[in-house]
Amino acid sequence: MTASPVTDTTDPTDTEKEPEKEPQPRPGTGGRRAPLILRNRAFAAVWLGQVLTQAAVRMFQVGVSWWIVAYAVPEARGLASGLFMAVCTLPAVALAPVVAGAVARIAHRSVLRTASAVAGASSAALALWAYGGDLPLTTVYAAGLALATCQAFFDPCLTTSVPELVDDADIETATGFELSTQSLAGLSGALLGALTVDRAGVAGLAAGCAAAYLGAAVLVASARFRTVAAGDADGAAAPTRRRPLRRILAELPSVRRILICFTAANLFTAAVFVVIPLYTRSVLFGGGATVALLEASLGTGALVGAFTGTRVPGRPTVAGAWCLALMALALALPGLFAQRPVVAGCLAVAGWCAGAVSVRFVALFQRMVPTADKPGFFAVMQAVLGASLPVASLVFGSAGDFLSPQTLCLVQGIGLLPAACALALLGSRTPDPAVAEPAGGER
Repeated sequence: MTASPVTDTTDPTDTEKEPEKEPQPRPGTGGRRAPLILRNRAFAAVWLGQVLTQAAVRMFQVGVSWWIVAYAVPEARGLASGLFMAVCTLPAVALAPVVAGAVARIAHRSVLRTASAVAGASSAALALWAYGGDLPLTTVYAAGLALATCQAFFDPCLTTSVPELVDDADIETATGFELSTQSLAGLSGALLGALTVDRAGVAGLAAGCAAAYLGAAVLVASARFRTVAAGDADGAAAPTRRRPLRRILAELPSVRRILICFTAANLFTAAVFVVIPLYTRSVLFGGGATVALLEASLGTGALVGAFTGTRVPGRPTVAGAWCLALMALALALPGLFAQRPVVAGCLAVAGWCAGAVSVRFVALFQRMVPTADKPGFFAVMQAVLGASLPVASLVFGSAGDFLSPQTLCLVQGIGLLPAACALALLGSRTPDPAVAEPAGGER
């Protein structure tokens, strides 16, 4: 929920009604309820929209990375693909204050719908250009930047909107579904991105992305959001004053330490998206199907981790530290064993660790961060975690022109270990989400 009522900057259709009440369990069913996406149509529509948008952007990134390595750039492939991935990660960092302001002031359905529609139009324009003739590399980079910009608005807006779509008791379940979207996106992008480029080129890739984005815009437009004033949300009569972005993390020391650990970890985990195409071409000597296999393994593992992360025992910091250590081992092993099944299995384990860690900590943040701070916090979170992605892409991409992909795998694994140790040292400083004070309560 946002900290203030929806303003007049939105169109009249965004004055939402309360979602329909969920049906009660039928007699004789033992009180069991249907899955969240079956009993909450509004959340299901928005979640499916997120699946489509993140699948599209991931498919585009995987497909273009493979197109650069296999077709477009004869030399310095690592630098070219790393630069592309860096361009795709910049908007989330650079636009964090703008995103936070938009999410706080404008009805969330409008933000989500507009981001999807603009991304669809950009993808369609790229498809028409590619069908018409030769496609400059700079044009593809520009399209990647446009899609990443739209996604930079979509993702934190949807995370902030979760309490507007579900009841408090369903927040953690909804968070699991929401985080599983990245896993589904990675999986579908892996299966379709490189294979589409091999068969239909960038034109076919862009056309598929356009269809996914426009479908997401329709789904979001059909959903109903709760519109709740800050006073109702926080149990106060007057709206809570929103704090500046620079103070949000300063007043959340435990959260700040966690984000620092994961930012450091992202310097090494994010490099996997640059390393996979290079590893496929130079070590496994495969094509788009091999890229699809490896990306699908990573996405499948993350999908399972998103749905099973809440079952990992221990406090979030302890469980997160063990998961990072296991991920370090999984990312390093392909540097020693270059068999396709081994690499695919290791990426599945690494994906599971990433999914499990994400669902535990985002659920924790949903309950720890006050309602008034959520728009700014989730934009800041995306920016802080994303700040390492352009650096990782450029560094590992450039290094890939001089070092073997196997060496890069070992560097990834070794680099994760300090972040795992730092997270473990946080220990009892961070509360468990099961007992954390609900967000928006008195401070």
